[in-house]
Amino acid sequence: MQQITRINHVGLRVRDLNIARTFYEKLGFEFVIGPIGPEPVAVMLHPCGININFILNASSDASTNNILMDVPEKHTGYTHMALEITDRESVERHLKSVDIPITETVELPDGTLFFFIRDPDGNVIEFHLPNTSGTT
Repeated sequence: MQQITRINHVGLRVRDLNIARTFYEKLGFEFVIGPIGPEPVAVMLHPCGININFILNASSDASTNNILMDVPEKHTGYTHMALEITDRESVERHLKSVDIPITETVELPDGTLFFFIRDPDGNVIEFHLPNTSGTT
């Protein structure tokens, strides 16, 4: 469908708005509004235009194990979001300075690099640095 122009937002179910908000503020997201609506939902926006909706109805005693990533049985569903970056070292330094550990790093033969973190609810976030050298 050519009418689709971009992803509008990513929805993440979280246990606690304050904990999620604090974490995502460390990544540069800004709080917009919430909780609102029947679910309820809160919205954060990154200056680059990425919008995250926190769905605030996760059980407070829910495990932080990610059912899509942390169990041997592979369930269908969205496994992570990927945020494209321009500078690996700068992002790694920032994550270290705010005590967010990198859980995995992968470098492809063409030079493309991606590394992963987890938010407090176990949601996976990829930082993706594409190969810009033009070589494969």
